[in-house]
Amino acid sequence: MRGPHNIWRLIRTGATFERTGAMRVVLEAMSVPPRLRFVARVMGWPFAWLGLKGDPALPPVTRALTALGPAYIKFGQILSTRPDIVGPDLADQLRYLQDKLPPFPQAQARAMIEAELERPVDEMFSEFSEPVAAASIAQVHHARVAGTGEEVAVKVLRPGIVRAFRRDIDAFYFAAGMVARLLPSTRRLRPIEVIAHFEGVVMGELDLRLETAAAAEFAANTEGDAGFRVPRPVWHLSARSVMTLGWAEGVSLGDNAAIDALGVDRAEMGERVLQLFLKHALRDGYFHGDMHQGNLKVSANGDLIAYDFGIMGQIDEYTRRVYAEILFGFIRKDYRRVAEVHFEAGYVPADRDIDEFARALRSVGEPIFGMDADHISMARLLNYLFEVTERFGMETRTELILLQRTMVVVEGVSRSLNPSINIWHVAQPVVEDYIRTTLGPAAFLRDLRRTMTVLGRFGPHLPGAVDTALLRLRQPEPPAPQGRSFAALGWFVAGAAVAWAGLLTVLYF
Repeated sequence: MRGPHNIWRLIRTGATFERTGAMRVVLEAMSVPPRLRFVARVMGWPFAWLGLKGDPALPPVTRALTALGPAYIKFGQILSTRPDIVGPDLADQLRYLQDKLPPFPQAQARAMIEAELERPVDEMFSEFSEPVAAASIAQVHHARVAGTGEEVAVKVLRPGIVRAFRRDIDAFYFAAGMVARLLPSTRRLRPIEVIAHFEGVVMGELDLRLETAAAAEFAANTEGDAGFRVPRPVWHLSARSVMTLGWAEGVSLGDNAAIDALGVDRAEMGERVLQLFLKHALRDGYFHGDMHQGNLKVSANGDLIAYDFGIMGQIDEYTRRVYAEILFGFIRKDYRRVAEVHFEAGYVPADRDIDEFARALRSVGEPIFGMDADHISMARLLNYLFEVTERFGMETRTELILLQRTMVVVEGVSRSLNPSINIWHVAQPVVEDYIRTTLGPAAFLRDLRRTMTVLGRFGPHLPGAVDTALLRLRQPEPPAPQGRSFAALGWFVAGAAVAWAGLLTVLYF
């Protein structure tokens, strides 16, 4: 239930950070001003005894996140790709969350596989190892298919993971609702819709049948991409909580020393990661939505190998064009066109001044493009752009949340390989190629042909549909029935509940 009982979960979150020592580390890493740092510590200290203890062998932040559960671990995985935000030391600590979490027993994994596939493990696999990697949602075993001898990776969901995620998401919904009620200015950000989007993504990740399908589609889309490989799924050995993929050997993309030992050019690899992501997002409209170092490896021949397809992003063709035009406009410093695209797409209300908006965008872009290459940041651009669009009443576009988040993660991965990478220089050829193929005369003719095809298919129905719509306009709407309303009482009860919950929240924060 998404009720006030979730206040306890939010309090315990802060208490866990205080008890494990993570609060101090995070405040320092985020460069919080000393006065606010002092206030946060003073207000959190009385509740420290309520926090979870976690594993004392782990560093403070990693210890807190692993104790709090899978949703918090996911958040830590994202931060692990952002050394420019949390610092290199904390980023290295958080990489533990990517694939080095404590595994659950092999016997439990075997029992789950047999229950799902309804066959003994020894009948399906001639070899089945102890866990070789364990993350927040599942763990992986190295195995060999009986009969064929094919090497495979068998992914098994953690027991009870679905229930744990639902509990965390429930608390997130409550927090989002409280923010929307107590801070009306945040409603344009649609916090509840954002959490709903997160829920849809995560719950899809918890059904490995969907991930198996995603792996197959992604492998087919990227088959022709040089230097990129996606393991193929084994359908008859996959189910809701079990997925089997072809085995692909490689070193983690987060291990720079191992990459150097392979003789791979890390600067080129950083460019390849960014360009492949943009190609998949713009060309296919289907991209890997969780591209942190734990899900990427480098093979002995230098190929980039992608794993873990539980979070995949999908954007329609029109949104792809809008996104590409915005990126292209910033790359060419054509701020007027960037402003026009925002208005044409309906991202900014039509009653706002387009020239003023263009000037505001210039104030975002010019300082960033004047920086050295190692300071030019997509994260910084999105942060500044957020501030500008807030002033102009732009609502959060939930369909772009995963795309923007992944762009920031990919930037972090590329910078971990080459801190001096100029992301705009690397992105330019990919975006220009997409613009050339989708917005030129050939693209116009292709769109026109598709439009005529649709009209031809639905043409016989159009006269009747228009006639029905016109008749409906001529008929007055019947008055709404007047019944007894308990709205006033409902608002009173809701207001009292919000006030009570808000008071407890303020007391803590």
